[in-house]
Amino acid sequence: MFSGLGPLTVEDVVDEGERIWVRARTPEGPAACPGCGAETTRVHGYHLRTVADVPVDGRRVVVRVRVRRLVCPTRGCRHTFREQVPGVLERYQRRTARLTRQVKAVVKELAGRAGARLLAILAVGLSRHTALRALLRIPLPTGRVPRVIGVDDFALRRRHRYATVVIDAETHERIDVLPDRTVGTLEAWLRAHPGVEVVCRDGSATYAEAIRRALPEAVHVADRWHLWHNLCEAALSEVKAPSSCWATALDAPLYDGPRVRTTLERWHQVHDLIDKGVGTACSNAHAVSNWP
Repeated sequence: MFSGLGPLTVEDVVDEGERIWVRARTPEGPAACPGCGAETTRVHGYHLRTVADVPVDGRRVVVRVRVRRLVCPTRGCRHTFREQVPGVLERYQRRTARLTRQVKAVVKELAGRAGARLLAILAVGLSRHTALRALLRIPLPTGRVPRVIGVDDFALRRRHRYATVVIDAETHERIDVLPDRTVGTLEAWLRAHPGVEVVCRDGSATYAEAIRRALPEAVHVADRWHLWHNLCEAALSEVKAPSSCWATALDAPLYDGPRVRTTLERWHQVHDLIDKGVGTACSNAHAVSNWP
């Protein structure tokens, strides 16, 4: 049950119903000074640390540990230091190392509010602010640059500002987000991350130029979505091209209905007002006011 507290000496366990208290102490062996590395067993005093541990049977577990403050035997070194228990108790933390690992795993998937709600169900009391701090303490992965990447743009503010996303085309994981979609930005990123052999991209000439400059030997691949999108656009253009000829041959508009007739009437009203010298804004307002 308390296998994660193996390096400590458990002296007592008290069951209080909704909470389990564990009283423990550090072993009596020598401890190394964090400054000079010299080992010592000379005790200067004791301190109590109260930390939370992983729940048991849906109940919170609180561990109260007696930690020694030792005296360093080396002259000129720090006089006293508090011993640490690596793998069990981390410095300045109020949770055991194994509980911290579980908390980080939850907040990595759910972040603040949702992570705090799930941890409460698991009998781990944590606020959303603490959950976010735990999330921010997780180091970012420094993975390798993949062999095959995908490059595409997306809108931060449509028609005004765009950025570039770079993903691993094999695992579909996001690698980086570039602040714009210019040739120089993508070229600089590719030069700073050597090892890319295949680039999957859209038909953008900007991306093509950046890849040719930075990776002249790389293989360019068109992604499936843009292939289908361009094919559909080409097919639609081919179908719509002769529509005016069909309307002339039939001596009737190709599309007919109440909406088409209303739109045509409004168009004539607007252009009649323009021919009379009325401004565009006023003519549009007049047409809208006559909207049925």
